Amino acid sequence: MFCRIGRSGGIGRRAGFKIPSWQQGEGSIPSFGIFFLTGVNSQVVLPPASQADWCNIGEYSMAQIEELRRTGHWLFRWRSFLPLLTIILFPVAMKDFTYPDGSHLLDGVWDVFCIAFSLLGFGVRVYTVGHAPNGTSGRITSRQRADVLNTTGMYSVVRHPLYLGNFLIWLGISLFVRSFFFSFTAVLLFFLYYERIIFVEEEYLRGRFGRFFIEWAEKTPTMIPRFRNWQKPSLSFSLKTVLKRESSTFLLIIVSFTCLEVLGDFFYKHKWQISLAYVLLFSFGLVVFVVLRIFKKKHLLDVEGR
Repeated sequence: MFCRIGRSGGIGRRAGFKIPSWQQGEGSIPSFGIFFLTGVNSQVVLPPASQADWCNIGEYSMAQIEELRRTGHWLFRWRSFLPLLTIILFPVAMKDFTYPDGSHLLDGVWDVFCIAFSLLGFGVRVYTVGHAPNGTSGRITSRQRADVLNTTGMYSVVRHPLYLGNFLIWLGISLFVRSFFFSFTAVLLFFLYYERIIFVEEEYLRGRFGRFFIEWAEKTPTMIPRFRNWQKPSLSFSLKTVLKRESSTFLLIIVSFTCLEVLGDFFYKHKWQISLAYVLLFSFGLVVFVVLRIFKKKHLLDVEGR
């Protein structure tokens, strides 16, 4: 999808912010879509600030922008629950589940690889949340909120590190199915889903922080990290903040892999069973989650300014 910018640079100048060099002059630029989401082009393309600016938009209509905004707000509100609907896809994708070369050892190796991939994504979330100030990187779904614009730490190399972490978690889970088609479909759904959420989030941030957001967004990719931009986090790492805010993510990863393991063995061996390793893993995750929830309710994990 492309939008056309005239030589006058109407969108940028009327909105009051600097137009990136590649937007100067006549030509088509990547707009919302896979290019926007993946950060192949790190520049940010945002909707006009006023209705008058629509006169410079060619192929990308106002109706399409409004549709992105409407669906984006709806997906943002329900983003904690909608991914659960994908549960119905896994049994269908795993009906022909088998061990690699019929080897139980290779099956275990692949399990570890997939879990490690998801834990890498969890680690990205942990590092991001551990250095985040209060009012950022939150789980609020009812409305947009950003008390400050976080541009250091993980936010200095990628604009949406939490979504990057979610992607790695999701990819690890989808790879467990051992179907290239399913994993490709899962990645595509992820992009289509978060594209609209990112659209409304960045629209909100632009309106709240103005030029400061634009300057940061122009040099920071959307989802693919640019490590040469690294800046040390402005706050020290807070383990209590991580334990308070990421216990549900940790449990979700463990529950997902445990359920997929049981489901895979059912389709392969035609009987319900669970290995001791997964019993221990699930029990550990559940105990940790319950304990941390108790600590949270008793405010034992509260940190001032976080």
